[in-house]
Amino acid sequence: MFHDQTPAGEDEPAPAASALDERKAAILNAVVSEYIETAQPVGSSHVTATPGVTVSSATVRSEMAALEHEGYLVQPHTSAGRIPTDKGYRFFVDHLAPGRLGAPERQEIRQFFADVHGEMQELLGRTSGLLANLTDYAAVVVGPTHESATIRSVQLVGLAPRVVLVLVVLADGAVEKRTVDLRTDASDGVVASAAAHLTVQMQGSTLTAQPEVARTGDAAVDEVADIVAAAIRGFGPGDEPAHVFVGGSSRMADAFDAVDTVRSVLSILEQQLVVVELIEHILDRGLSVAIGTEHGFEPLASCALVVAPVSVAGEVGGTIGVLGPTRMDYPRALAAVHVVGDQLSRRLARRNDEPDGTPSRPEPGSA
Repeated sequence: MFHDQTPAGEDEPAPAASALDERKAAILNAVVSEYIETAQPVGSSHVTATPGVTVSSATVRSEMAALEHEGYLVQPHTSAGRIPTDKGYRFFVDHLAPGRLGAPERQEIRQFFADVHGEMQELLGRTSGLLANLTDYAAVVVGPTHESATIRSVQLVGLAPRVVLVLVVLADGAVEKRTVDLRTDASDGVVASAAAHLTVQMQGSTLTAQPEVARTGDAAVDEVADIVAAAIRGFGPGDEPAHVFVGGSSRMADAFDAVDTVRSVLSILEQQLVVVELIEHILDRGLSVAIGTEHGFEPLASCALVVAPVSVAGEVGGTIGVLGPTRMDYPRALAAVHVVGDQLSRRLARRNDEPDGTPSRPEPGSA
């Protein structure tokens, strides 16, 4: 599905990109910044007025022509100014100074993670909405896979004499659920004893690698424990697709000029498997920003993605990112993804420290 296209400045060196002298770099950055802000081709007069560009309009025109020849700019119409190519955006991104959100946005993020409650799905869904509001782009949050997450506790809820609801609380804060039928009636006491025994036996193991459950000596408890343990082993990898939460899809209409592009992007965002594979493909190549054709997925050739893994206790606990046009406000997008991703990691880590896996009111983190 994806064709590998290594961008400059990422997986391998790019002599042409690093060969720009200070004047050309300043002019290119001025064009990119102006085009991001206005969406209009940029002429030499705008560049000349940019702080840091101290040469004449004639020199700017000459340098812009050279940048076009070298593939950093393109002139959409003969009489128009120039716009950046993917290569021009890549140079701009690779030479960005670290961005920073304003104080109101940082406070909004702190307050959000201080107040948010609910299960993992609600946390991730609301986080995608927060990131979309901060950037004005579509935000994607991919929930963690549970293959390496360890089991924190096993809880059983009797729904009927021969039916129990199994809840497996994982160290990444997720809860796997399944209804299980028993062979005989089981009292509340037997169900509670089986849950306590399974927690002791399975705590610290994973859904894909669990120990044999030892006998308790109580035939009724052992029967329930055996049936539930067999059900839990069936939770394994691939039991459910990764949860993907998309916020701000409606913002795509404002981000792109072409209706067909908007329709294509929205269609792709609805395909969870495609979104997960695309983000994994980008991260596997060591990228945090994929611009235009760099991600190798032709339907999104007019898009850029800014992504970052979410880490919990040193393990990847999901992914966060934004998708917008290549004419993206990269400094803001990178800063927002970094801060929200960091706060989400902290919030998930606090869930891990809660003994029963049920979120309590967190302390505000720093952003």
